Amino acid sequence: MTRPSPHNGARWGAAVAVLALSTLALTGSAGAREATTTDRTGNADQARDGERGGTTPGKKTKAPRTAHPGDIVSAEPSSYRPLPDLPSDAKAWKIQYRSTDANGQPNVVSGTVIIPDDDRTGPRPLITHAVGTVGLGDQCAPSAGFHDGSTREGALIHGAVQRGWAVAITDYQGLGTPGDHAYTVGPAAGSAVLDAARAAQRLPDSAGLGVSTDSPVGLMGYSQGGQASAWAAEMHHSYAPELKVKGSASGGTPANLFKVAEANNGGDHAGFLLMAAVGFNASYPELDLDKYFNDRGKKLTDEARNQCGGDILAAAKGVRIEELTTTNPLEQPDWQQRLGESTLGTKSPGVPALLYHSDADEIIPFEVGRKLRADWCAAGNPTDWYTFPGLSHTTAAMNGYGWALEWMNDRFEGKPQDGCGTNKLRVGKASSAR
Repeated sequence: MTRPSPHNGARWGAAVAVLALSTLALTGSAGAREATTTDRTGNADQARDGERGGTTPGKKTKAPRTAHPGDIVSAEPSSYRPLPDLPSDAKAWKIQYRSTDANGQPNVVSGTVIIPDDDRTGPRPLITHAVGTVGLGDQCAPSAGFHDGSTREGALIHGAVQRGWAVAITDYQGLGTPGDHAYTVGPAAGSAVLDAARAAQRLPDSAGLGVSTDSPVGLMGYSQGGQASAWAAEMHHSYAPELKVKGSASGGTPANLFKVAEANNGGDHAGFLLMAAVGFNASYPELDLDKYFNDRGKKLTDEARNQCGGDILAAAKGVRIEELTTTNPLEQPDWQQRLGESTLGTKSPGVPALLYHSDADEIIPFEVGRKLRADWCAAGNPTDWYTFPGLSHTTAAMNGYGWALEWMNDRFEGKPQDGCGTNKLRVGKASSAR
């Protein structure tokens, strides 16, 4: 692959440097807010809490019975800043749209659609971007921060916008809408990512800006977003076959949650396990998470439900599951079954795929990503692989996104990919914008 020429603005380089210091995909705003009323029936508050787009208790919108997945429930103009001091001319909308939960039931998910404000009217490429971990509180949702540049991955997304691509960003189930966030529950995440693309195509203002059902679609994400985008890839043929998906690029992907739990239990990032427990309990209430917790576990979990990633990770640092529970839920057959259902690699995506990972990833074991690549290749799916040597999980996200955009651009242009026969080392960054 030929590396693109660097972007010619010093300000963009400074923006990327700032983003590198923000520990992308691992933390979120530490701001507090009142807990949103939990509702497991698929209800969603109208996002009218000022420009921040938070939920307003008491104003609920149930998923319309006649609505189809991807239909717009509500939309309002917003704005988009990649970083606080970096404005953008792109148009943006905060949306709520119909999707499907892990049990096949209709729900409502919030998100954002960003479209470059240029002269393009023909079919414009559309990226449906899945963000990495931000936390569990509604104030952490990606859509809550695009207007002021506080959304963690806003600057990475800017690389796609500068190429003239539209971007749809899901908040996932339970971020910005009532109920707990279905964190790392694969089927719920995959449908939210695919339905965000559908919603972008159905947004009334999109057609005049070149986004339509004829738009080529790319699936992208890292970390939690790597799982979500990979799940979207595996399920799009059965769930959203009308989308013209040209490729899937997923990095730092937690393809096997058992392996991730084993690697992080009692470590610096044990908070991810706590978030996953809350997420699976949200999707499958019969798992009855609370019955396993001791007093310390209940207190930590109750606090985490309204916190962003940084606070959760700090509170749970070094904690083992056994310190928070009377019985380890991961040893129970019902929990093992549900966690196993979110394992990736059981289906072929059926589209060109890229997986990328650092060989020194301290959160998602390198071999977990390699195994997913092997599984997809064994199923006959052409899957490129990029290794980023010696980088942390977060730094690989920073360095990898530009390369992933270049890879996706080649898919939009119909160029051949290397496929399963080649492994590439990537050192440094590719420019994320041309």
